[in-house]
Amino acid sequence: MTDADDFVSAHFRRSCETLAQAADDLRLHESMQTIANVITLAFRNGGKLLIAGNGGSAADAQHMAGEFLSRLNFDRHPLPAIALTTDTSVLTAIGNDYGFDQAFERQVRGLGRQGDVFIAISTSGRSPNVLRALKAANEIGLTTIGFTGNGQREMSAYCDYCLAAPSGETPLIQQIHIVAAHAICGLVEKDLFASAPAKVEIPAR
Repeated sequence: MTDADDFVSAHFRRSCETLAQAADDLRLHESMQTIANVITLAFRNGGKLLIAGNGGSAADAQHMAGEFLSRLNFDRHPLPAIALTTDTSVLTAIGNDYGFDQAFERQVRGLGRQGDVFIAISTSGRSPNVLRALKAANEIGLTTIGFTGNGQREMSAYCDYCLAAPSGETPLIQQIHIVAAHAICGLVEKDLFASAPAKVEIPAR
């Protein structure tokens, strides 16, 4: 085997091991179910979902919004989800006038309303623009959800609910984030569009 073969094999092994760890992580599963319930309740009450992140996490934000607005597992009514990472005019205007650290904060303040949900994605848990957006969301009265990695993460202090991928490696954290997002979206659409909607219970914060 070449060095490249070894690298690829090791990457796939770490990926499979992380997925297996997540599959057995009951705390992670509980977080996902709670987050799905929070989003379901917001949609039922007329709220919307805002999502933000940087780089690969920006792509995940857009991916998640697409699954909610379009469909995941079956045809159904679109669900109101907005990725705050897609409007280049807004992002560059805010970046130019106020600085990149406010790129998401100003969008949260302009678009967010009490009863909405904000998902903040940061593998490091310390992205300045994500932290500022979380603080703004809390001030306005949005329910705040964080997607991050394991260990101590600064963003956790500003989140009502937090999904922590069982890894410290950015690529593996992102892999768990999108798998979890698919499961959460699946739970939401199942609850909202089943013939007899399930009762949603949200644990105290």
